[in-house]
Amino acid sequence: MRLNGKVAIVTGGGSGFGAGIVRKFVAEGAQVLVADLNVEAANAVATEVGAAARAMRVDVSDAADVRAMIGAAEVHFGRLDILVNNAGIGHLPQPLEALPEDQFDRLFAVNMKAIYLAMREVVPRFKAQKGGVVLNMASTAGVSPRPRLAWYNASKGWVITATRASAVELAPFGIRVNALNPVAGETPLLATFMGEDTPEMRAKFLATIPLGRFSTPADLGNAACFLCSDEASMITGVCMEVDGGRCI
Repeated sequence: MRLNGKVAIVTGGGSGFGAGIVRKFVAEGAQVLVADLNVEAANAVATEVGAAARAMRVDVSDAADVRAMIGAAEVHFGRLDILVNNAGIGHLPQPLEALPEDQFDRLFAVNMKAIYLAMREVVPRFKAQKGGVVLNMASTAGVSPRPRLAWYNASKGWVITATRASAVELAPFGIRVNALNPVAGETPLLATFMGEDTPEMRAKFLATIPLGRFSTPADLGNAACFLCSDEASMITGVCMEVDGGRCI
């Protein structure tokens, strides 16, 4: 029960890594607001884990939605201790000059601006209570970029820099900020990263991961639980690879 008594928000909590984080947090004693644009998926996860979770439809790129999300967590659970900025999108592999502008704008809004919007709301609250934890979902793409995913790579590099900069600035207030860098995993985004989900493409991708498998939602849940728990009270500004050795 490493998160006993804690209240968390997990964006993109209706599927993939976010759902894995929700499951682990609840198992470790936390109460969780499962925020997702797909409210049916969020409801399914919240129902699965039980009364400790509550689902909410949230567009993380919309300031009003984000403000309502933070308020809803406080009203329903009475406080907020942990913010997990997990929601994210990718784009199909393509030459960097070929990505349509509207897709770039959406990538920027979901992968980058959403973190700004959420932190703008929670940081004053965390400062007032003299503590809190923010965990951002970055990627190995921000550490070891792959060709034909230039703008996705860049968005995750931004998350890494934002995490480190925030960690330094907020440390005097007792606020910790970390990130996770997963390799591609068994999530709805896998086919997007590979371009096509075929046995041949999977084999090619797996050959770049020394441990020989993709990340799983449980892997990310375990890592997130540690970084958001008091066991990691001396850890801030870390962008932890959960990648089976991919970035070595």
